[in-house]
Formats: sequence, C-alpha cells, structure tokens
Amino acid sequence: MLLKLMIMDAYQKTIQDLLQDLDITINGSQPWDIQVHQKYFFKRVLQSGSVGLGEAYMDGWWDCESLDQFFTKILGAELDKKVKGNWNVMLQGLKARIFNQQNRAHSKKVIAQHYNTGNGLYEKMLDKHMMYSCGYWDGAETLEQAQENKLELICQKLKLEPGMKVLDIGCGWGGFAAYAAKNYQVQVVGITVSEEQEKLAKKRCEGLPIEIRLQDYRDVDEQFDRILSIGMIEHVGYKNYPVYMKVVNRLLKDDGITLIHTIGGNKTGFVTDPWINKYIFANSLIPSAAQLSNAMEPYFILEDWHNFGLHYDYTLMEWLRRFKAAWPELQGKYNERFYRMWEYYLSSCAGSFRSRKNNLWQIVMVKSTYPKEYKSVRFLGKQPAVEVEK
Repeated sequence: MLLKLMIMDAYQKTIQDLLQDLDITINGSQPWDIQVHQKYFFKRVLQSGSVGLGEAYMDGWWDCESLDQFFTKILGAELDKKVKGNWNVMLQGLKARIFNQQNRAHSKKVIAQHYNTGNGLYEKMLDKHMMYSCGYWDGAETLEQAQENKLELICQKLKLEPGMKVLDIGCGWGGFAAYAAKNYQVQVVGITVSEEQEKLAKKRCEGLPIEIRLQDYRDVDEQFDRILSIGMIEHVGYKNYPVYMKVVNRLLKDDGITLIHTIGGNKTGFVTDPWINKYIFANSLIPSAAQLSNAMEPYFILEDWHNFGLHYDYTLMEWLRRFKAAWPELQGKYNERFYRMWEYYLSSCAGSFRSRKNNLWQIVMVKSTYPKEYKSVRFLGKQPAVEVEK
C-alpha cells in the first residue's frame, strides 16, 4: 500500500512539475487552475495523454472554471507534446501514413459521427445562417454580423456576378448558398455527404436557385464559374489533397476562381489530436501550408492567402456561450457526459487559436488561363468590439 501511494504521489508530482512554469496550480484559486476530484487522474493523463485528459474531464474527474484559459496556456507552451500518450496514439500516426483514412467509406463515417448528431443542437449554437466555421469579426459586435461578414468576404473574393453557376463543396446547412443566391443572383449547387444536413439545407434554400445534393465531390461532373469549400478540407486528408485539387481543376471553367476556407496548422502533421479524433472529428486532419501548396502546384496559381485565425477564438467562445444557454432545452436529448464533452471541445479549440497553434486561412486560386489581374479583398473595418474572456 505504501509503495502504491508513493507511485501515485510521483504521478502527481510529474504533472505539477509540468504545470508550474505555466502558472497553473492543482486545486488552486485562479480561473485557469484545475480542480482534481479523483486521485487516479494523474496516472490516467500520463498513460493516455490527450485522450486521458479529455476522457477524465468527461467523467468528472477534474474541473476548471475557465477551460479556454487553461488550454491557451498549455497549448501555447506545447505541453501536449511533452505528454506523448500511449502506443495506441503512435499506432494511429503509423496508420495515417500507410492507409488512406479519408476514403469514401471513412468520409461517411466522419459525417455520421459529428454532423448527424442532430440539427437541433446546431440550430441553438450557431447563427441564423447556420455557419459552422469561423466568422470574420472586423467591425462585428455579434456572431450574426461576424458570419455575415464572412459570407460577404467570400462572395467578394470570388468576384461573383449575376447568372454565375457556383459549386459549394461541403455546403453544410446551405448558409452560403442562400446568401450568395439572394445577394448576388447566382445559381448554386451545394453538395454534402450528411443526410441530416441535406434535409435541412433543402428546406432552408427552398424557392431559391439552389440545388442541394447528397453527393461526394469526386462524383460531380459539370462546369462551374466559381467553386468553394468552407470548413471541408479538414476532412479530406493529406493523401487526398492532390485529388481534391485535380477534381476542382476539372470542374472549374478556364476563367473561374476557387476558394478554400480552412483551419491551418503551423507545422506539417499526419494525424489530428487523439481526443478530437475519437470523439469529435474521426479521421480529420488540419492541413499545413506545405501540404496544400504542394497539392495545388500542378493545377493552380495562388492569388491570395489570408490568415485571420484569432477570429476563430471569438467564434468558438460565442458558440460555447450559446450552447450553455441552450442546455436546459437540449439536455433531454443529450446526457451530462455529452455536455462536458462539448464544453471541452469548444474550449480546447478556442485555446488552440488564441495560442496561435492553429490558424484560419482563406486561399484563392485560379488556373493559368485566368485572363485578369486578381485584386485581393479584406473587407476591413474596425477591430472586434465583442468582449472575449482571456
């Protein structure tokens, strides 16, 4: 028994040593300090890394008043790399290099896991356009305005004109399609592999020149003036980036413009965070600049690369606020463990953007046949006026 206690104390000391330089105290009084309720917490984290930390939170083994601040500190210091995790994590990395984790069958599994969770959750958490991606907060005071700014920014970057035919790859609930059709008088084909998204998108886009399809982008076979994807490349996987670029090149007219709106990583990787992979986005991958550049090189000319990753921090914190406010209505469908999982997910992601571990990129590309000079757009206004907890 004494030996067992000494080992448990050693686990705790190891965690304490890792946290002390970050001004994080175990059972301390600061908002970013962690409150540990289960003595086996320390062993679980050291054994299982990211998965152990996340699952322990879901199980109620620890709490933190301000999870987003906690994650900002540990991710900014790259503490996640110091707790490597177990052999299962390393095995996932090896599998990602050998196998195509984002083939057609796996892609449908990802959508079923996350986007088919239920439209009701997203209707409560998101803005009126139901945009499940980063807003553009220049001059915005509300989530609605930030998302409308983003939609307008994309439309301006695409140089939309009435009568154009637009392909929205991974159209979600039809937010961009509806905005572009109403405000720029274009025809939009929106494709998704989520049955839940397809049903609601069709309903939300009814009466507009929009066609919503349950279809994989690799099966599309027609020409478009403009092509875009918003928050979809993260599900493509690095083995399929060249395929994506080749398909878009085939579908895009010679004078067309294509845009990618994606989360981006500072360094090239081949797997996502293990906890995110297990509970949120299976087989997803945040691309690096090198991976995307190499894939686009044979097919496109790069015209614009815009980074506004800090805006995702504001967006995620507003989603978290709305999720918490709506919980009394949602908890009949979801249990307490789901609540803690979703809280952990949104808070940890906010910390990753605030610490500059992740970015948000909008990338504009054209073919070599594009006949005009492309002029970049930023749609800049005053700095965000929202109050964001730090």
